[in-house]
Amino acid sequence: MKVVAQGEPINVPSKKTESGLTAKCMIRLKELGGNYEDEYICAMFGNLALCKFAEGNVVVATLRFQTHESNGLFYQDVVANDIVKINF
Repeated sequence: MKVVAQGEPINVPSKKTESGLTAKCMIRLKELGGNYEDEYICAMFGNLALCKFAEGNVVVATLRFQTHESNGLFYQDVVANDIVKINF
């Protein structure tokens, strides 16, 4: 995939850390192949959220797709579990 954009990390509540906070960052990834390939807005958490990827970087990403329901509405979340930059 190719990195289209990345936001700045913020601290969000977490039940999995001692401090009760963890870093979260959003990244936009696009599949390789052309202008009309699929794109994903992904959340990155923890140490991965603190990594910076430049626009245009080619990366390999492990994505987790999940859904949740809130007040009768369903939402889909995409979480990047791991991202590795490919060097050419």
